[in-house]
Amino acid sequence: HWTLLSVSLLNCLLSTACSVGLALAIALTVHGRGTHLVRGCNSSALPLDARAAIATNDCPFNTTRIYDTALALWFPSLLLAAAEAVLSGRGCLVALVFRGIGPCARGYGKEQV
Repeated sequence: HWTLLSVSLLNCLLSTACSVGLALAIALTVHGRGTHLVRGCNSSALPLDARAAIATNDCPFNTTRIYDTALALWFPSLLLAAAEAVLSGRGCLVALVFRGIGPCARGYGKEQV
């Protein structure tokens, strides 16, 4: 029971941190209109909006679709990380109930488990 509790608690914390990080990345990207995604390109030909950027020789990658691609990958990742955090939190609650701790532990006897 203690292993389930510790592993699920650690996973819940890591998934929550990933969710917060992804939400922050999405917010900064949308707020900055994608300029932080192409910051490594030291070209003055890049416009302020990364969606309208063109591929230049100063960039090691094609900047035309980086904004849309990043957001298209980050939104599902955010949802999956949040779902993982919720499921890990439920695993923590189950481990606490098994140990006799928590709000639902009083109704559960060890013989019922």
